[in-house]
Amino acid sequence: MPPQTLEARPGRWLWTCRAGFEPHLFEELAWASAEPRLLGEALVESEGQQELAPAFARQGSRVVASFSDEEPEALATAVAQAVAALPPPAPLVLQAFTPDTPQGNALAAQAEALRDAVRGLLPASRLLEDAERAREAGARLVTLCVAPGVTFVGVVHAREALSLAPGGRRRMRRAGESPSRAAMKLEEALDGLPFEPGRGDVCVDLGAAPGGWTQRLVTRGAKVIAVDPARLMPELASNPRVRHVQESAFAFAPEEPADWLFCDMAWRPLEVAQLLAKWGRRGWASHLVANIKLPMKDKNPILLRVRHTLTEDGGWKGLTVRQLYHDRDEVTVTAHRR
Repeated sequence: MPPQTLEARPGRWLWTCRAGFEPHLFEELAWASAEPRLLGEALVESEGQQELAPAFARQGSRVVASFSDEEPEALATAVAQAVAALPPPAPLVLQAFTPDTPQGNALAAQAEALRDAVRGLLPASRLLEDAERAREAGARLVTLCVAPGVTFVGVVHAREALSLAPGGRRRMRRAGESPSRAAMKLEEALDGLPFEPGRGDVCVDLGAAPGGWTQRLVTRGAKVIAVDPARLMPELASNPRVRHVQESAFAFAPEEPADWLFCDMAWRPLEVAQLLAKWGRRGWASHLVANIKLPMKDKNPILLRVRHTLTEDGGWKGLTVRQLYHDRDEVTVTAHRR
């Protein structure tokens, strides 16, 4: 790791990741022959965006410019000039974030001030305020990454972005509720899909107990078959939309195909992948959302085997593998059968 954050090279890609996972992202990019370079904590640079999105990257953007040791007013002017030079007519969504580290998080107010100052220097007609509409509007995300000693300006088409959240840090919150981390993992995974389970959909939740994922699915109106030898939370056990099957997820076979398969089991990754592949191969579910726990070492070799098992052995299509904001030593996979 460099002793201080390095400047990125214009035209290359800046990737953000969870602190401590820079070596895994670096290795992943190196395997793709993308010539990665460590810039600092939670930041890795590489050649062009990869056809296969890096599992350990939260967000990526093509570097337009980088600045170091600039006074706030001069920095805002320089950044605004770099953004104004981007070719029209696509609207721009201006975002600011910091690396997800103690040093980076201390710069959050500075990042917000820079975003507001730059926004005031740009024509309002070029800006789109609602990031959630960025993909349908054909917009580009302009990312201002304020790191210790360096500010990066990047751009990525919203349709190609790994996440629409600044820096890929999608913090899930629901008014009036305090969901568990497990529930927030599911909410973040569903947030990135083009559609979600809804009223009347049949979902199977493997390894469901105590019921964090089942609870979120029931809230959406789905019917859930919760599979786990252990007990569910009392309010779920008595819910008419929940059927609790008290047996091992590895032994369970559905009576008829489900719309969705969910799985968040603390189990060995390759064995979970083989289980999910069996569901795909036998056509037992149309859509997959699962959390895969990772070993302390050899994370990328394990992920290669997980990908192969799910796609080649299981026949799952459109596979995504991402370490989301609410994931820790794990990744979230999504896929479909059609």
